[in-house]
Amino acid sequence: MPYTLTTLPDASLPFDDIIDVRAPAEFAVDHIPGAINLPVLSDAERARVGTVYVRQDRFLARKIGAALVARNSATHIEGPLADRDGGWRPLVYCWRGGQRSGSFASILAQIGWRVEVIEGGYRSYRRLVSATLYDTPMPAQPILIDGGTGTGKTQLLDHLARLGAQVIDLEGLANHRGSNFGGWPDGQPSQKMFESRLAQAVARLDPSRPVYLEAESNAIGALRLPPSLWSAMTAAPVVRMDVPVAARARFLTTTYPDLTQDGALLARRIDALRPYHPKDRIEAWHALARLGNYAELAEDLITDHYDPRYRNPERAVLGTVSLRDLTDTHLARAAERVLDLGGPSAVS
Repeated sequence: MPYTLTTLPDASLPFDDIIDVRAPAEFAVDHIPGAINLPVLSDAERARVGTVYVRQDRFLARKIGAALVARNSATHIEGPLADRDGGWRPLVYCWRGGQRSGSFASILAQIGWRVEVIEGGYRSYRRLVSATLYDTPMPAQPILIDGGTGTGKTQLLDHLARLGAQVIDLEGLANHRGSNFGGWPDGQPSQKMFESRLAQAVARLDPSRPVYLEAESNAIGALRLPPSLWSAMTAAPVVRMDVPVAARARFLTTTYPDLTQDGALLARRIDALRPYHPKDRIEAWHALARLGNYAELAEDLITDHYDPRYRNPERAVLGTVSLRDLTDTHLARAAERVLDLGGPSAVS
């Protein structure tokens, strides 16, 4: 029986598991958050069936595909699903709610499980994501945490969340710290996966309360912010962080451990700045890195690279929070000050 998604799926769905039966490569690009991948065709099998379908014979392709789906379904039933009891209720989907999900659901139904298939498959889910981020205004008023590199904005968001504020950590969703030095070794998600994560966060917002975000450009690493969010951010008021350069430099040495522990990676990130700086400055930064003078290197980068390029757009300023240092204690106090500036509806 088809199940129609009318809102983004969350924990309120009346199912025990959401199962994505698409191939692993499809699942890796994007999937419904919380779904488990039980592919009825592997990447290679899907390519093989598709090739036979296009170049040889459609009936032969369906016959090969049916055998593969049955074989893989048996593996899943005897493996990941072996502990499911008779009351288990799964929700299954594939690309567009067609043969793959229908075939797997049919086998599960024959066992006696109360299985349903998402009407329209992944594509119907993706339309809901697009509607949330491209067609609908942001449901809550953003307040941006603004400040130069190394002012503890991301960590401040964590403290705000602990105090009960609504927060969206865009850099966390994008798996990137938002600068040339900000990429994580395991890379960023796809644009679609980033939007899935973001849409879920937006759907949970209480419209009666503001949501705090870090001030960003319209891209985080390789990922772009969708229109509804970016439009709201360009008009949002800001709270500015004011922290001495030396404290910011010390803070950066603790928040970029992947760079201080990997000399080759740090060297590549410094080399990426060659189009923007003279050769002698780049070589001086390399020398500081080789000597392990990370605080001095961070201070130079703040002074000579990041701060000169930092632009404060013309936005309403709710206030400035000045900190001498960026310890957890200082950031916790800063969060309280930010909430005071955000008004009485800032916390639940």
